[in-house]
Amino acid sequence: MTTISADAAKTQLDWKRILFILIGLSLFAIVNFSPAWPDAVDPTGKRFILSAQGKGALAIFLLAGTWWVFEVVPIGVTSLALGALQVLFTVRTAKEALKDFMTPSVLFIFGSLVIGMVFTKTGLTKRLAYKMLAVVGEKTSMIYLGCFVVTSALTHIMAHTAVAATMFPLLMTIYAMYTDEPGPTKFGKGLFMGMAFVAGAGSIVTLLGAARGAVAIGFFKDIVGRDVSFFEITYYMFPVGWVMTFILWGFFMVLFKPEKKTIPGIKEKAKSLEKAMGGITKQEILAGTIIFLAIGIMSVKQFIPAISSLDKNAIMLVATVLFFIFNILDIKDLETIPWNIILLFGGAMSIGFCLWETGAAEWLAINWLTMFQNANYFVFILSIAFFVMMMTNFIMNVAAIAISLPVALVIAPYLNVAPEVILFASLVAAGMPFLLLVGAAPNAIAYDSKQFTTGEFFMYGIPASVILMVIIALSIFLWKIMGMPITTV
Repeated sequence: MTTISADAAKTQLDWKRILFILIGLSLFAIVNFSPAWPDAVDPTGKRFILSAQGKGALAIFLLAGTWWVFEVVPIGVTSLALGALQVLFTVRTAKEALKDFMTPSVLFIFGSLVIGMVFTKTGLTKRLAYKMLAVVGEKTSMIYLGCFVVTSALTHIMAHTAVAATMFPLLMTIYAMYTDEPGPTKFGKGLFMGMAFVAGAGSIVTLLGAARGAVAIGFFKDIVGRDVSFFEITYYMFPVGWVMTFILWGFFMVLFKPEKKTIPGIKEKAKSLEKAMGGITKQEILAGTIIFLAIGIMSVKQFIPAISSLDKNAIMLVATVLFFIFNILDIKDLETIPWNIILLFGGAMSIGFCLWETGAAEWLAINWLTMFQNANYFVFILSIAFFVMMMTNFIMNVAAIAISLPVALVIAPYLNVAPEVILFASLVAAGMPFLLLVGAAPNAIAYDSKQFTTGEFFMYGIPASVILMVIIALSIFLWKIMGMPITTV
């Protein structure tokens, strides 16, 4: 009887999977083969035609969203489908569509995952975990808070992708001390999903947390003609990033309240386990030196003209090569890298560039923002933030900024909206994609814990995104108090 019930459940699950496969394919077919769509028109009267390739990009975009959310096939396989569809339906050439699977950004994520592996293999992760537990104690609420605060703080000085890759094995060590039962738990969901969300919140505070800030400032200078300094970013972003960090702690304490209030004896156990590890080894020192040199160079290079031209992706890959040269890692470690995650971001880059190069993204942005060209300034600012937030969940946040910011800055003068508030609201929204794994590398890294599904991430990301929009709305008033111009009249 039990066997029959299990088989029936499996059959039902298969039908559900087939349904969402067909929904994705249907959305693709309806959009791709539909008649030409109307042009987008900006406030100056300039027309933007949606080409057949642009329409095809939107069709693939919808299929990607459906398959990624409902995980009808492994998320990396969905990415492969996106590349294949671009080529088969002549949206882009094979060279254009498939080269994006190994862009510098994807290789940076690869290098970040390798750093996480090094922390685990050398034992540095366990040392850090034991020290943290000795400080935060036995309460699971404080373990949540300690992990979130450390994650957020680290993103002020290094890329949030590298932070997530570093924190992931540490959280795995902590979680192993919470339970040895198989399967996900509320504490596990909150710990890993929370790390991903908080990595985004912390990364908005400085320009070191992610590339999106530097890109946005570049657009801002080109269009507005004014520089925004490193410290100006931090001045306005610090309260927003840390308020979101603590709100997210409360959010996960409510939705994923740990099954255990405390982990009895964990503080003493952590101390004894750290003592049992003995003194720090030569391999740990060597690995730590390589890691912190790489992170240090990436963090300070923009302040030192002599090394400012060094590419962060190359720095990360040099560190990766050094791990193998010094036998910290070997071929077996290379084979354990989560290629599903690498492929996921390869596909995200491919569809992002596809939307950008075919003009589909610009067509979307203009259609959306011109709907609010006669709106109140406050509504217009929030409409920009909402668009950026949604786009950054599907494509890389750098592309989301590149697509929406120029359009928004053109429309802003018609509504007497100051360009500064548009820049900062966009950066806040771009930093926190809470709906899809492809929105940010920390989301996908956290997914590798197997504590939550893509559907769960999406569902819990909805209320988190609502909270984010409320915080952006309140931030507009806070920034005004802090001296930021909000309107031009």
